[in-house]
Amino acid sequence: MDDKTAASLVKQWLSAERLEFKEVNDAQALLHLHVKYPPTKQGHMFNVVIPKSRNLVLIYSITRVDEGQQKEMIEHSSNNPDEWEEWLHLTRVQLTRADLDWVLHVGKPRNETPGALQAFNLSRPVWFDGLTQNEFMQTMRRVWLTKLELIHQVKFGYGQGIGKPGPVDDWDAKKSKKKRDMKMKKQSSPSIDTDETGGFGSGFDPDKWV
Repeated sequence: MDDKTAASLVKQWLSAERLEFKEVNDAQALLHLHVKYPPTKQGHMFNVVIPKSRNLVLIYSITRVDEGQQKEMIEHSSNNPDEWEEWLHLTRVQLTRADLDWVLHVGKPRNETPGALQAFNLSRPVWFDGLTQNEFMQTMRRVWLTKLELIHQVKFGYGQGIGKPGPVDDWDAKKSKKKRDMKMKKQSSPSIDTDETGGFGSGFDPDKWV
């Protein structure tokens, strides 16, 4: 299977499952879709990406933790740092056992104690030689159920929140660096951007991944 065939099949499968999706401009991907999953009013944003020069489809979803929940986590870490570090450790082990790739965005440490869980990214690649409708949809389902499990875990431990996404230190730092880099580029001669460390879309705003 080649990348164009994979892209066509992915769209067919999403349409067959009545999943809403739209294409995103992404210079580093042959295909980048925003998908609403599951197909309910409470559906979350999923990204389906076929990177250029890679024989795989990547499915991922990012979640920001509520500001109120983050405040509860900070209080927990202040009152009982050992318990908080254990919670983070068990969460990492739990995600590893889920057979997914993951990134936890944790706030800046205070007195050597990790800050609040601010956001998390769950993903799973499917290579073309194993890409079927069943594997693709089961991967979507696996990412969703693991995400849902962690959301419920946070709500059980740290309340419903206040209905407002909290800060994410990693993203703020990245935005500041990007602004500095852009300013320096304007002051220097034009050049071609070859940095691929920022993900599959250099202009993609992580605040819109929720």
